Amino acid sequence: MLRIVWFSVGAIALALGVLGIVLPLLPTTPFVLLAAFAFARSSTRFHDWLLGHRVFGQMILNWRRDGSIDVRTKFVAALSMVAVLVVSVLLHVPPLILGLQAIVLIAVAVFVLSRPSPPDI
Repeated sequence: MLRIVWFSVGAIALALGVLGIVLPLLPTTPFVLLAAFAFARSSTRFHDWLLGHRVFGQMILNWRRDGSIDVRTKFVAALSMVAVLVVSVLLHVPPLILGLQAIVLIAVAVFVLSRPSPPDI
C-alpha cells in the first residue's frame, strides 16, 4: 500500500514538474526532485528512467551529488520569476497579492541563485 502512495506522489510530482516547463509560476526542479525521491521508494523502473532522462536526469544527479543547480536552469528560473511579476503588474493584481507574490518569488530566487553551480566535468 505504501508503495502505491509513493508511486502516486511521484507521478503527480512529475506531472507538475512537466507543467512547470511551460507555466512560469510552477517550478520544475523541486517537483522533479520530489518525483525522484518518491520513485526511489516505489518503482525502480521509473526511478531509473527518470535518472536516465535526457532533460531531468542530470538535474537530479547534480542535486544529489552536491546540491547544485546549473547556470542555465538558474537563469531560466530567475527570468520566469521576473516575467511572473511583470505580468502580475500588467494585470493590475491587487497590491497585497502582488506584495506577497514578490516576497515568495524573491525568497525562491535567493535560494535558487545561492545554490552552487555544478563543477565542469
